[in-house]
Amino acid sequence: MGTVGILANPMSGRDVRRLAARASTTTLEIKRDQVSRVAIGAAAGGAKRLLVVAEPFRISTSAVEHLGLDVEIEVLDVGAELRAADTQRAVARMREAGCSALVVLGGDGTQRAVAKTWRDAPLVPLSTGTNNVFPLHVEATSAGLAAGLVASARVPLADVSRPVKVVNAEIAGEPPDLALIDAALLIGDAVGNFMPFEPARLRQLVLARAEPAAVGMSPIGGLLHPCGDGDEFGVAVLCGAHEDGGRALLAPISPGLFRTVHVKGVRRIEFGEPVTVEGPGVLAFDGDRERALAPGQRAVLSVSRDGPRRIDVEAVLARAAREGALLGRAHWHDAFDGAFGSGDCC
Repeated sequence: MGTVGILANPMSGRDVRRLAARASTTTLEIKRDQVSRVAIGAAAGGAKRLLVVAEPFRISTSAVEHLGLDVEIEVLDVGAELRAADTQRAVARMREAGCSALVVLGGDGTQRAVAKTWRDAPLVPLSTGTNNVFPLHVEATSAGLAAGLVASARVPLADVSRPVKVVNAEIAGEPPDLALIDAALLIGDAVGNFMPFEPARLRQLVLARAEPAAVGMSPIGGLLHPCGDGDEFGVAVLCGAHEDGGRALLAPISPGLFRTVHVKGVRRIEFGEPVTVEGPGVLAFDGDRERALAPGQRAVLSVSRDGPRRIDVEAVLARAAREGALLGRAHWHDAFDGAFGSGDCC
């Protein structure tokens, strides 16, 4: 059975960074409509079962309850509390249920929660967050269609995806961690701080992707040593305060918010090459400050290509076109049949 899991983070695109910078807010209604379009696309692609998650805002459950699709829809109750752990529990349940493709709506932090739970997840990440280097900016209908075509095996996953790069963090005396885009050491900061980071607190930065056209940590490396998704290396950046010297780089650290970052060094790092950081400080992963390092405590950061298998939506649909995957697919029906004088002739 071709199963697609659809997961929308209710809190993505809604945090305090909208007040501290100039990021847009992604409303619950926008996410609900996106989930509806993903579900319709997945069914059109051949998925026979859709998994969604129950949560207090009812984004996904309300999105799918009146679509009139000829698919099985299963609602997973993971005891959602509007925390990052909700995403991890939901992904674990979807993996156990035999999902062949995931469509996840959220920013870099949400997608990271997926990767921490299901390292090689077959993933279509859709952008609805603040830092959106990793997720795709693609129409939800097309994202769902691609996921459905992969889940139904009409298009082989191996032909239209490959593992993404990640930043691995081995922390002395503690469980490991990872980031999809950036891992940073900040001094004088606090775990759980959601405000845009102060560049003077940034000391070291390891990037799986250093994108000059992004916002956040990624362009700090990207505006000096670009490194894209397809490049087989990462980038390490050494930073300091104004009085420490270095080159003054004007960088967009959040949407609509530029600050000067003092860069003391930037270099290419090969896969597996260790970069050691030492506390005291806070480790931030994909913009989220989550792990405190005690004085003298060390963490070793490195880049590898063994993360989720991100599904290339354009490649899936091009393959479907070449092989006629949507030809001869009669009897499409949904809740709009007969509405506004419309209806499928078959």
